[in-house]
Amino acid sequence: MIEARGLTKRYGAKTAVDNLSFQVRPGIVTGFLGPNGSGKSTTMRMILGLDSPSSGSVTVGGQPFKQLANPARTLGALLDAKSMHPGRSARSNLLSLARLAGLPSRRVDEVLAQVGLQEVGGRRAGGFSLGMGQRLGIAAALLGDPQVLMLDEPVNGLDPEGVLWVRQLIRSWASEGRTVFVSSHLMSEMALTADHLVIIGQGKMLADMSLQGFIQQYSSGYVGVRTPPEDSARLVGVLSAAGGNAQPNPDGSLKVTGLEANRISELAHAQGIRLLELSPQQASLEEAYMRMTQHAVEYRASAPGYPGMQPGMQPGMQAGMQQQGMQTPPPVGAQPFPGAPGAQGAPAGYGPTPGAYGPPPGQQFGQQFGQQPAQQPGQQFGQPMQSAQAPVAQAAPPGYGFPPAAGVPGQPQQQVNPYATKSEG
Repeated sequence: MIEARGLTKRYGAKTAVDNLSFQVRPGIVTGFLGPNGSGKSTTMRMILGLDSPSSGSVTVGGQPFKQLANPARTLGALLDAKSMHPGRSARSNLLSLARLAGLPSRRVDEVLAQVGLQEVGGRRAGGFSLGMGQRLGIAAALLGDPQVLMLDEPVNGLDPEGVLWVRQLIRSWASEGRTVFVSSHLMSEMALTADHLVIIGQGKMLADMSLQGFIQQYSSGYVGVRTPPEDSARLVGVLSAAGGNAQPNPDGSLKVTGLEANRISELAHAQGIRLLELSPQQASLEEAYMRMTQHAVEYRASAPGYPGMQPGMQPGMQAGMQQQGMQTPPPVGAQPFPGAPGAQGAPAGYGPTPGAYGPPPGQQFGQQFGQQPAQQPGQQFGQPMQSAQAPVAQAAPPGYGFPPAAGVPGQPQQQVNPYATKSEG
C-alpha cells in the first residue's frame, strides 16, 4: 500500500504539491489523474525518494522508499521509458538493473518474454521505437516481481495490441492482491482500467473516490427518447410536469434529464404516448473529468484556433499565406500572377531578402542571368515587368512555388517552394 500524509513540495515560491493525503490500496487499480503541471510527476518522484518532501510524508508498505530492505521486490515503477542507456542492448540494460537489485539473470529473459521483446533483446535500446521503448520500461518495472506497481503513462506509444496487453497486465496484477497506481491522460483507457481515482489540480486534492462514484457525481447522464412527431410536444409537457427536463435534439429526439427511463415509460404509457426509443445514456469519465478540472488547468491552449490566424492558414504561417488550393483575393495593391489556372500571387511586400537564396542583388527570382533588368522602382513582387525585353514566366504553381525559370523550350523546369519547411516529425 502507498500512503501519503500532508505531502507537500515547494520549489522556491512555487508549491508544486500542496498537502496531499491519500491511500493506494491493494487489490484494486487506482488511477492518478490531473492536468499538465498539476503535480503528478512530482508526487510520484517523492514516492520513489527521488525528491524529498518539503513537509509531510509518503510510505510504501509502511516505510519510506529509501528505507525498504529490498525496494525492487517491493515497488516497480515506470516514470520515463527513455531513461535506459541508448548504447546498450535491452538485455544489457535489464541485466544491470537485475544485478543492482540482487536478482537472478534468468529473470531478465522472463520479463523480456512477458513484454514481447524476447526477439529483440540484443538490439540497442536507442534504436527502439517509442512503443518498444515503453515495453522495455515496463519490463524494468516488472523485474523484481514487486507487490506495488506504479506506472506513469504506460500505454504511451503502444499499438492497440500493446494497449490491450497493458490493460490486462494491470488488471491481473490487482486481481492477485497487489497495489497498482497508474497515471494517464487517456480517459477512455482509464475508464476501462481503474477502480478508484485520485485527482489533483495545481497541487491540491480534487477528488479521491471510486470511478463510478466520480462519474455519477460530476457528470450528467440522460435518457434518449423518441416519439412520433405529433406526440413530441405533448410528451415534453408531461415530463416537465413530473419534474423532468426534456430538450429537443436536431434529429427530433428528446434528451431527458431528471427522470429515470422506467419513470418516463410509465408517464408515456399513462398518457397513451407511443415511445419509439427509450435509451439511457451513461455519462463518461472524460465529461466528469473536464467538469471537475476546468478551473485547475494551468496550461490552457487557445480555442478554437490560433490568435490572429486567417481562414486557410496553418499554424506557423505568416498572414497572406494559405494552404495549397485555397483561393483568396490578393492584398490591396498586389497583382496576381498571370498564367497557370489556380496560381496565386504572393502578397504585397512579401518576398525573400534579395540574395538570400542565391540570385545577385537586382535580379529577380526565376530570371536567368542576362534576361531581365533589375526590378523597377515601385514594382511589387509578383507584378509583371513593364519592359520591352522578353518577359519572365510569372505563373506560380499551387503551393506558392517560385515562377519557373526561363530555359530551353520544351524542357521541364525544377520548381522550388521557398516556404516549405522541414517537418519536425
